[in-house]
Amino acid sequence: MAFDNLHSRLVALFKVLLPLAALGVLATLFLFQQTIDPSRAIPYATVDVEEIAREAAIGGPTYAGVGKDGTAMTVSAATARPDPADPRRMTAETIVAALEMPDGSRADITAAEGAVDGPAGRMELAGGVAIVTSTGYRVTTERLAAALERTHVTTDTAVTAVGPPGRITAGAMELLEQEGGGGARYLLVFRGGVKLVYDPRAAAGGGGEGRGP
Repeated sequence: MAFDNLHSRLVALFKVLLPLAALGVLATLFLFQQTIDPSRAIPYATVDVEEIAREAAIGGPTYAGVGKDGTAMTVSAATARPDPADPRRMTAETIVAALEMPDGSRADITAAEGAVDGPAGRMELAGGVAIVTSTGYRVTTERLAAALERTHVTTDTAVTAVGPPGRITAGAMELLEQEGGGGARYLLVFRGGVKLVYDPRAAAGGGGEGRGP
């Protein structure tokens, strides 16, 4: 009987002590919690919005338009980064461009990098630039510029071309429209120390795919 009374008293005592102990633990947590130090925040807490804007890249962009002379131009790239000051200007990497002229001829251009200036209507390409024309020429150069509103492609670096006459080297090259004679015609002109290694096989029609001498 005495044991039962002791047990009952202990149970009653624990019913009071345990809740008080729990309250004590909670009070300790609130009293001794650390003050947050902003200087010790995780690195990702600070975001540089301007840097993000500068580094923003567009994947797989494509530009398409028709020039005043009727030439259709398509330009695509692996990535492009707009100019923060003017989104109409951008730099790009791994560029592929195609010019389809009204007379049915075509020129495909590839380059490692470049820039498109919308307001100026100009595209500049660099880094292993290659031009393949439907008339059988393959031209390589280091840098070129192309108009976006008409057919006009120029280089200011040395060019090497393989085509129907054979192998041509020159200091510069220009692809342009020649008006008159019943419609527009497009010429591929080489300038500056032009040298031609004649290939009779190419001249006979066997070199249309860019075969050398």
